[in-house]
Amino acid sequence: MDRVTVVSSNLVSVGYDPGSRTLEVEFWGGRIYQYFNVPSIMHRQLMSARSKGRYLARAIKPAYDFRRVA
Repeated sequence: MDRVTVVSSNLVSVGYDPGSRTLEVEFWGGRIYQYFNVPSIMHRQLMSARSKGRYLARAIKPAYDFRRVA
């Protein structure tokens, strides 16, 4: 999945596949997680959030299944 570099103290890049509704997040340090069944609005809100790390922690992590891929 292609990811876009973001300005964040927590995140390096974010990708989204609308077909599978999978959100992929790369953290500083190299960890990569995929979050499943994430609506596209959540991806758009993450990308426009002032604090992407805070948005991810409050709106996405507690609500969607995920797995670490790297």
